Amino acid sequence: MKRILAVLVSGLLIGALAAHAKLPAPPAKSDAEKKAEADKAAATKAKDAEALGKAQDRVAAHYKKTKGASMAPEKAKK
Repeated sequence: MKRILAVLVSGLLIGALAAHAKLPAPPAKSDAEKKAEADKAAATKAKDAEALGKAQDRVAAHYKKTKGASMAPEKAKK
């Protein structure tokens, strides 16, 4: 019984120590890798901006077609 308890406690201690171990730092990126990552981010940003512009144009056209025309100010009758 004492032996089983000692094995369980030692297993828990080893597990606790392994859980708190630090991983080594990732290797530093080269200039080419940094440039490729920045180019990819810029391309993604441009694509997202273009998609947003198209969506805004679609919404504006739909608004003008449905509500915009009926809400135009009418000329005052004399």
